Amino acid sequence: MSSSGDQLGYGSQRLDRTGQAEAFDAIGDRYDEAFPHKEGQVESAEWLIKSLSSGARVLDLGCGTGVPTALQLAEAGLQVVGVDLSDRMVALARQHVPAGEFHRADIADLRPAGPRDLGRFDAVSAFFSLLMLPRAEIPLALRTIHHLLVPGGLFALSMVEADVDDFEIPFIGSTIRVSGYLREELREVVEGAGFEIVDEAAFSYAPASVDVPPEVQIFLRCRRHA
Repeated sequence: MSSSGDQLGYGSQRLDRTGQAEAFDAIGDRYDEAFPHKEGQVESAEWLIKSLSSGARVLDLGCGTGVPTALQLAEAGLQVVGVDLSDRMVALARQHVPAGEFHRADIADLRPAGPRDLGRFDAVSAFFSLLMLPRAEIPLALRTIHHLLVPGGLFALSMVEADVDDFEIPFIGSTIRVSGYLREELREVVEGAGFEIVDEAAFSYAPASVDVPPEVQIFLRCRRHA
């Protein structure tokens, strides 16, 4: 890895994604069935749409099936690039959003001097994707997002409020590992990565799947410092 990549701290990290992509490969379309109501996510994407010019480039990190976010952004006339760790999710996103560009990639691949260079973006969305990382990696991912954005670029983030680190949970018939923060600590981590938080919302959410417990979802609307 080059020195610019090491500056973000990835050089000392062992990236363990064991089972994460395989779980979402197995879940497939059932993900949207388990989470049918995504008001907070839709509203945050609408904020991006209203704030960006037509044709602006937007990166959807952890794009999943492409629904609703990538589809919503593409239908609004934005250039959407999506990445996901799951081959199955990328295939579904390509079906659902033919106007988008989708890649199987890890966010760590997008770091400075990393193996994937997708260019710079006017905005990035990361809805419930960073919670799939261990806590030690989340600040690195946020700094990678900062790097991917143009100065003043927009960042829409959502996380589940929880004081956990790389914690195994049952999830729609599979097992995944998740991390989270309590609200004030999440703000500190995001601001520490070079973002201004311009708006915040929280939603209590009860998924349709019986093996996914109720949760509090935090949505942050951010701007990269110039």
